[in-house]
Amino acid sequence: MKIAVTYNDGEVFQHFGHTEEFKVYDVEDSRVVSSEVIGSNGTGHGALAGLLADKNIDVLICGGIGGGAMSALSENGIEVCAGANGNTDDVVDAYLNGNLVSSGVNCDHHGEGHSCGDHEDGHSCGHHGNDEDSADAGCGGCSDEEGGCASGGCGGCSGCHSGELTVEGPNAGKVVKAHYIGTFNDGTQFDSSYDRGEPLEFVCGAGMMIKGFDAAVANMEVGEVVDVHLMPSEAYGEPDPRAVFQVEIAQMPGAEQVSVGQQVYLQNMNGQPFPVKVVAKDEKTVTFDANHEMAGKELNFRIELVEVL
Repeated sequence: MKIAVTYNDGEVFQHFGHTEEFKVYDVEDSRVVSSEVIGSNGTGHGALAGLLADKNIDVLICGGIGGGAMSALSENGIEVCAGANGNTDDVVDAYLNGNLVSSGVNCDHHGEGHSCGDHEDGHSCGHHGNDEDSADAGCGGCSDEEGGCASGGCGGCSGCHSGELTVEGPNAGKVVKAHYIGTFNDGTQFDSSYDRGEPLEFVCGAGMMIKGFDAAVANMEVGEVVDVHLMPSEAYGEPDPRAVFQVEIAQMPGAEQVSVGQQVYLQNMNGQPFPVKVVAKDEKTVTFDANHEMAGKELNFRIELVEVL
């Protein structure tokens, strides 16, 4: 099997139609045996499907993608897993382990799009843990996966979206690039795109970012820098007590191996993985918290709008 990932400097490139490179992985027995980076030769959008088909690609992993490109890839027999972000090697490992869920067509703007924003990798395009997630979590078992706000941007959302614009402003619906520094009220920095050396790219108002971040960028001019203070309602919301739930260890394969403080992935009723934190454990039960780690927190962002594409 061959897997191609939209590629830019080690990360999943977030605009399928504009990708200049793919990293191609040869897989045997669910393990990567070799990989190489290939150029797209300037080919755009639908024509990329033909390029990948010529390379005998079986699976494409990408960030954002539009309906036309998705159809072209399907017609060429290529499976598409959209909405991915972060390090390409890690993303492929997640796919091979069954922990990568496709968002499907995730942008109606500019023909293609961008995925759930650089969520920062460890968070994946998952869920905050609603009733359906928690109620059926015991069916899926536990899987370890390192999490954190390290390499995508804590402005990101918790799921991939493809629908209506959530904000109004000159930049709404446009692909933008923005640098930012995120801090808590005590001044502690929790994330920075400057530290990663490249701005965050996303479709403004498409639901890829938290509401307050989107709203700020929607009305900015290129080169402008603004400071915003976001209440939880404009960020990750308040913690939901219904997202804290207890499961009997005997009913969940792998639960006996988890420890308090660890982040693991469970599966909801549709077989989709979502991140949870182990908050308590005894001989018979383990308690999980599916709330986002930023839930209930006031956040501060210094945002610099770098480019509007």
